[in-house]
Amino acid sequence: MDAIAECETSYRARSAALASGLQAARASGLPAGLRKTTSNLFRHRQPAPRHRLDVRAFNHVLRIDAERMTADVEGMITYEALVEETLRYGLLPAVVPQLKTITTGGAVSGLGIESSSFKYGLVHETVEAMEILTGNGAIVRCSACQNPDLFFGFPNSYGTLGYVLRLTVRLVPASPYVYVTHTRFAAPDSFFAHLARVCDQASAHFVDATIFGSDEMYITQAVFAGGAPEVSDYTYMDIYYRSIQRKQHDWLTAKGYIWRWDTDWFWCSKHFGVQNAALRLFARPALNSRTYQRVMRLSQKLLPASPGLESVIQDVDVPIARAAEFCDFLLREIAISPVWVCPFKTSLRTYDLCPLIPNQLYVNFGFWDMVPTTRESGYYNRLIERKIQELGGAKGLYSASYYDRETFWSIYDKVRYDQLKATYDPDAMFPDLYAKCVERK
Repeated sequence: MDAIAECETSYRARSAALASGLQAARASGLPAGLRKTTSNLFRHRQPAPRHRLDVRAFNHVLRIDAERMTADVEGMITYEALVEETLRYGLLPAVVPQLKTITTGGAVSGLGIESSSFKYGLVHETVEAMEILTGNGAIVRCSACQNPDLFFGFPNSYGTLGYVLRLTVRLVPASPYVYVTHTRFAAPDSFFAHLARVCDQASAHFVDATIFGSDEMYITQAVFAGGAPEVSDYTYMDIYYRSIQRKQHDWLTAKGYIWRWDTDWFWCSKHFGVQNAALRLFARPALNSRTYQRVMRLSQKLLPASPGLESVIQDVDVPIARAAEFCDFLLREIAISPVWVCPFKTSLRTYDLCPLIPNQLYVNFGFWDMVPTTRESGYYNRLIERKIQELGGAKGLYSASYYDRETFWSIYDKVRYDQLKATYDPDAMFPDLYAKCVERK
């Protein structure tokens, strides 16, 4: 038996065992939950009684098809492991989310994004097929042609319809190096107008941007290169986001570019003190998103919320035509900086739980910090939610949400969601989307 056949046999056996476990959960009357080693959700809840399904072993690359430029992978494989494998073939996933610990299944269940999304869309738009363990205990294969209701209904469902066990993801050619340019702008209008032109021209392989203030904004374009006169290293003492302000041109390895944000969790490593050069000198093994997440989750469990501070951890998507307006609001009312900006183009097809207009250019704003406040709990997060509704945008549901039930279901298609729930999770083995993403039980 060759290696591919062995992987396939192992996957089938493990999938069958997991489906049996879900059937046992149904018989016990307990709701189902995952036992896993990684999570990129930023919501702390008290643990509830659940029948835990152990999915930690679903972390393999089953096959790389270099000719078709696809990868068959299991849902719990991290992008760190997947990128390591695909680069051996001179390939990368079409969209690689920015943190090493994000899993392929998680990036579809939520909405993964990165600087190639202006070309390829969000992560789920680069997936060709999936196998999903649904709440009724079946393993359902789905694609645009096979069980399309589940295929187009699953993205942004956050594990409330089932869990991705296997995916076929699209790959693109990758060169060994990446050449990067940072262009400064001093006003939001010209900044976003140029960002739209860059995306329309599509001459770069990667496009994102960083806002440091209303008069200091940078658009970053990157292209693959076969060689480099020198290579920057942002895995230790040098901090990537600070290089944006001081380097107009830069060269990185392909892997260095893909994980440029991971070393300092964008800029949030400041909360752990490791941007201090003296401390950083001895902290190299801890400079990664995995460490920061563990520390953050431990502090959520053990430490009370800081009085006078509100945690604002948000990614929001705004149509490009309204981006300057949101930028002004964000810098004026929320006063968080830096801000990550990532343009993306939606596909021609509607995904049921993604409240975005097809074939449109959006701008994702990522901002994560503590905001001083004397207001009621959640004031600034609610203010952000109202603003993005006003601008025809949407927010990532990985972070805390404050919508009341009526408002939430005015944004997401409750009729369609209820149809999917009745088909694939009729016994409510998983919580519904509002309960999972908003309620704090």
